[in-house]
Amino acid sequence: MTRVERWEQRSEIPLLLLAIAFLVAYAWPILDPRLDHDVATVLLVLTWTVWGVFAVDLVIRLMLADQRLEYAARHWYDVVLVVVPMLRPLRLLRLLAFARILGRSASRNLAGRVTLYVIGSAIAAVGLGALAILDAERDAAGANITTFGDAVWWAATTVMTVGYGDRYPVTTEGRFVAVTLMIVGISVVGSVTAAVAAWFIGQVQRDTR
Repeated sequence: MTRVERWEQRSEIPLLLLAIAFLVAYAWPILDPRLDHDVATVLLVLTWTVWGVFAVDLVIRLMLADQRLEYAARHWYDVVLVVVPMLRPLRLLRLLAFARILGRSASRNLAGRVTLYVIGSAIAAVGLGALAILDAERDAAGANITTFGDAVWWAATTVMTVGYGDRYPVTTEGRFVAVTLMIVGISVVGSVTAAVAAWFIGQVQRDTR
């Protein structure tokens, strides 16, 4: 195990807990716009503090990596999310580490693991996408996503690649969130298709032996 892998293993749980704290601090003001100003300020400071910790984590990982440029290229999404503060809400995708942790104790059966990952990814994408789109759209002129219910509905139809079109973003930030969710949705569908195909091929090979 390399130095960076040992660091990632030791820091995974603390960073996951920080991501949960970030989720609370980020979501609370969105879900409760009438939140007390002092509480909102504390939550804002918390979100930036967590962002700073993840930035330090990235720097440490780069310093420990044997091939730093290659490591940065392989983890380009971490670099972008740290370097570009306006994208910091996407840091919530760190919560997908839940799937990795749970996967260690999940069934070794491929179908079982895929089900776990797909359900976890879909729920995380819908929840985080709903928060991000509501934050971007609620106060925009001509917005049609103005409640959390609207946001969840829109995020669910986008991730599942249904796209009814009854709800849609009108802001640049909202459209960026939409593109991200579209990519996630396509990836989830593609992963399911590939896993199911591999499972069927394995079953056929076992039956023919």
